[in-house]
Amino acid sequence: MKRMLTEFGMGTSLRRGDYTEAARRAVKDALWHNSINMAELFGFPKEAMKITVEIGVQKPDQVDADSILAVFPYGQPTVTVGQGGLDIVRPDGDGNPTVIANAAISVAFDMERADG
Repeated sequence: MKRMLTEFGMGTSLRRGDYTEAARRAVKDALWHNSINMAELFGFPKEAMKITVEIGVQKPDQVDADSILAVFPYGQPTVTVGQGGLDIVRPDGDGNPTVIANAAISVAFDMERADG
């Protein structure tokens, strides 16, 4: 496998304390930085993209990885969620914290493919 692209993003859940939504927004932010049209450049179908998604949030167990996978319309994504991001407690101490998630997306291809 040859990694061809890495992109980063950040997402938030301002009021609901929704770690999955913050993670989805971080992934979308990373995707919006790059159209990820790498497949065409190398003559691969889009489905050949191996997409590695790493998410960092303060409560990794509260992220629904299947919801993150649903963001990708093609390719072969895998999602790993770990400790990271940031929770910002409200000044009055009431309610959910503002949740900040970070995402790193890498795209790789098997460059040793057999043609024909």
